[in-house]
Amino acid sequence: MKKFIAVLMICLLSVSVFGCGGGSSKGGDDAPVIKIGGIGPLTGDYATYGVSVKNGAQIAVDEINEAGGVNGFKLELLFEDDQADPEKAVNAYAKLMDDGMNVSLGCVTSGACVAVTEEVKKDGLLMLTPSGSQLECTQYDNCFRVCFQDPDQGKYSADFIKEKAIGAKIAILYDKSNPYSVGIYDSFVAEAAVVGLEIVTAQAFTDQSNTDFSVQLQAVKGSGADLLFLPIYAQEAAYILTQAAAIDLDVIFFGVDGMDGILEKIGEDNIALTEGVMLLTPFAADSQDEKVVNFVTKYKAAYNMTPDQFAADGYDAIYIIKAAIEQAGITEIGDGFNEALVAAMTQITVEGVTGSMQWTADGEPAKNATAVVIKDGVYVAFE
Repeated sequence: MKKFIAVLMICLLSVSVFGCGGGSSKGGDDAPVIKIGGIGPLTGDYATYGVSVKNGAQIAVDEINEAGGVNGFKLELLFEDDQADPEKAVNAYAKLMDDGMNVSLGCVTSGACVAVTEEVKKDGLLMLTPSGSQLECTQYDNCFRVCFQDPDQGKYSADFIKEKAIGAKIAILYDKSNPYSVGIYDSFVAEAAVVGLEIVTAQAFTDQSNTDFSVQLQAVKGSGADLLFLPIYAQEAAYILTQAAAIDLDVIFFGVDGMDGILEKIGEDNIALTEGVMLLTPFAADSQDEKVVNFVTKYKAAYNMTPDQFAADGYDAIYIIKAAIEQAGITEIGDGFNEALVAAMTQITVEGVTGSMQWTADGEPAKNATAVVIKDGVYVAFE
């Protein structure tokens, strides 16, 4: 009888601690956690990108957890600041591993992401960068991305400009010290030759001369260009728009994903200078698609601003990881966890706010590109 009572007490204690059946209740507060680690600039000149990715990813994590989690797991987002510096990114990755990271979002910016891929390769984790667009960000078979790679952005931009007859005489201003900018520039020039776009001048700067663009802009003005292609970041673009206005440069400004964030960088007093600026992007915040409306509404409520493409990439990245977990049938973190997630990436289709996506074994997403134009200080889909 004493033995029976002792066993009964142990069983009752097990129920009180673990729930019925002696295990975690599926999706409950005591559910096991999959930790997703992200790295990006949360401070410094490029903080707008990192903050957007982090905020977008957090919206998705909260939604998934509120809906009961995934395969019995809750998700947790860990995020470290790297100030877009590769060395700091590697240190941030090490800290995330110490904190128990199970899946990596890599880094927000390309240079930092390339450095971290070396660490991810050693550890074998699934890495899914929301916005690292340099080719080498997916150089290993466990590395994938949400955004377009650099060459695709250049090619799609040239195709879009030609197809929509946006400009006839094209000038280019790019950062020759930045692999991101150079990669897009090279592919844009190559595709322009294929589709018959006339490039009237190509001007360059470096990270040592990225605040004064007077010489380059005068050259653009003298070239007779009607469109200025800018495969650069928002901080430099803000300087360019301001200085272009000072010399009455009358061109269409056309950028890619790095220019997203221009509205924040240029400041409220100069918002009018962004009127008509165009960006190649798979995300338009004014879309009436139900998923986009839901995301934009929640993002505005949480952060009092409209989400940009980087926020959308971060949001989609979390749902892509969720889809991979479901496809792999993962119910515990153990042997084969990483391999199963990586294998699942080429077997899923995700309908995200940045479009319908599938992945090839080289880590690249297949999805459609479009463009937005800034009107009255907001992005609207180009028609």
